[in-house]
Amino acid sequence: MDDTRFGRRDRRGDWRPDAPLQVGPLLDFPWSPLRVLTWLPGYLLPWNALFFVIATAVWLWLTPSRETLASLSWTWILPVLLRNMAIVLVVFGLLEWRLYIRRAQSNRFKYNGQFPADRPSDVFWWKSQNLDNALRTFGLGLPVWTAYEVLMLHAWAVGWGPWTSLAESPWALAAFALAIPLIHETHFFLIHRLIHVPVLYRWVHSVHHNSVNPSPWSALSMHPVEHVLYWSDILVHFLIPSHPLLVLYHLQVTGTGAVVGHIGFDRIETGPDRAMGTHAYAHYLHHKYFEVNYADGSLPFDRWLGTWHDGTAEGDARMQARFAARKARMNRRRT
Repeated sequence: MDDTRFGRRDRRGDWRPDAPLQVGPLLDFPWSPLRVLTWLPGYLLPWNALFFVIATAVWLWLTPSRETLASLSWTWILPVLLRNMAIVLVVFGLLEWRLYIRRAQSNRFKYNGQFPADRPSDVFWWKSQNLDNALRTFGLGLPVWTAYEVLMLHAWAVGWGPWTSLAESPWALAAFALAIPLIHETHFFLIHRLIHVPVLYRWVHSVHHNSVNPSPWSALSMHPVEHVLYWSDILVHFLIPSHPLLVLYHLQVTGTGAVVGHIGFDRIETGPDRAMGTHAYAHYLHHKYFEVNYADGSLPFDRWLGTWHDGTAEGDARMQARFAARKARMNRRRT
């Protein structure tokens, strides 16, 4: 597939889409139902729908009974951990295998023209980004994910929290399910700004930003403190009437969903002249420039605070002007 129909490649071999990134219209005023309805399919498809399907399968066939969950025991906690590892291995692993190991579409639609495996670096364990990222994911991230899941499922089983059922509150639960990705993005934006505070960035968040050229295994490669903060959005289910299915969906959005911003390709080719959009560009720009796009653009937090980058040359200019203004302020303070 010819990626020059949709973007352009610079002298370094990096690819940029022609179409600027758009911020979601939910909080645009005057509010337009038509703009929201036009945006909604991209909000649901393909990723959030996929994560809901995975969560439903996990709830129906891979979650212990309520009676089992009521007693904390390694006999069910360990299988939950292994199940989460298997989901990540399949989803992340298939993307990594097709795009980065097999390189089925070469670097077509790849934002950074280089592949991490071709550039060993001392910032990673054994100089390997893939090995470092995978070990941090499975050795640190997945246990934290599972600990939160065990807490929430056990709380439901013993009646801690404002739980309800699908029969009792179908519309309220449907509305909650629809809002979960937005709740996650709001929480992510807040903790993301927090861990960019210099002291926390240096000791915590810099681990994730070592992957300047991210790939799927980079998604959950973090410092353990960031893992704990990252998955803490699940605690909202102690505040809003919920159901275990929505807890599992929320964990998929947060956990498996982290891969979306780290795919590194704008489109995944599905045929000679067909491709599926990834929605990965906004977060890729954050890895590239560090101080833009703290959220993914479904909600306008970055636009409100002046940190939104839409991927265009004009976006570059706005970013550079902001950096120059900040440098001037710092210089004035020194004099």
